[in-house]
Amino acid sequence: MQKPFDLTKFRTGITKSISGISAGFHDPQDWISTGNHTLDYLISGDFNGGIPLGKVSVFAGESGSGKSFICSGNIVKNAQDQGCQVVLFDSENALDEEWLQALDVDTSPEKLLKISVSMIDDVAKAISEFLKDYKSNYGDLPYEEMPKLVFVVDSLGMLLTPTDVAQFEKGDMKGDMGRKPKALTALVRNTVNQIAPFPIALIATNHTYASQDMFDPDDKISGGQGFIYASSIVVAMKKLKLKEDIDGNKVSTVQGIRAACKVMKSRYSKPFEGVQIKIPYEQGMDPYSGMLEMLESKDIVTKVGNKLSYVSPVTGEEIKEFRKGWTGDKLQVIIDEWDQNPLVQNVEVDEIDPDDFEPTEEEYKDES
Repeated sequence: MQKPFDLTKFRTGITKSISGISAGFHDPQDWISTGNHTLDYLISGDFNGGIPLGKVSVFAGESGSGKSFICSGNIVKNAQDQGCQVVLFDSENALDEEWLQALDVDTSPEKLLKISVSMIDDVAKAISEFLKDYKSNYGDLPYEEMPKLVFVVDSLGMLLTPTDVAQFEKGDMKGDMGRKPKALTALVRNTVNQIAPFPIALIATNHTYASQDMFDPDDKISGGQGFIYASSIVVAMKKLKLKEDIDGNKVSTVQGIRAACKVMKSRYSKPFEGVQIKIPYEQGMDPYSGMLEMLESKDIVTKVGNKLSYVSPVTGEEIKEFRKGWTGDKLQVIIDEWDQNPLVQNVEVDEIDPDDFEPTEEEYKDES
């Protein structure tokens, strides 16, 4: 009888002899919240999910749209709460310690390493050195015993190439637009395979710019499409004015921003779904912001007269409140049942047209 081929033995041998590969499946085991339950759901399909470890995620948007607030603030804070250490690459020289601490980020050197950087090549070298050291010390441990690590690059759009730097030193400002997209793509492609077997995430922010194509008016992400293909999560963000007080009453002055987030790509949920998250300047982000509107769109919460009603498929009990009465504790009831009850979990959702991400006519009026 022919001796069977020992695939397990071959797997062990090939992963040791070739350093650039890893064998087996690398489904995410750990998730980090964005700080908003609705955005977590749209990204991962789970209200208690968010950004996966072992993958690359990108948040792209215009200036002031909330990218750094979510990535360098909320995600870093929540990662630290889950025992992750964070390496924060700041290419904009904008992440002050006082601002991070105001968002409850632990800036102690044991929990956070902030690196000011200007060149793509330097980010790649730093990540490569971290990963070499990580694999050398922890590569043979079981996944559960490996330390968790999060890289945040804020932002990709501000990073330079060596040619950019050399031209600046000579006073020649032609730029190096040809090499930059290739360098960004190489950074992400190399990182995505290196971190796959480990509880390590790469989270990056990037800039968007107005499209010049009349047939495709959506904003474009700078740096080309190459690194988007290698990313597991891509979220596009826009900035709208928030003209409401803490009780939801309309006011004439701007009280904060509404971060319009649309999931352009996700390997774990349907793309092209969006949420508008309110971020008041004084109070910060409400983790339940946008959730009631999403539940209405799925007919999980329905309008009954001048109130909004939810009937529990678990207990049959009804929660009926005016819109302003739907506070976090009531929405948390739905989240808990959503996780526990497959009848709720498997609600079919109609495909959302990408144009639905655009602000309504009324919202455009609010902007003026």
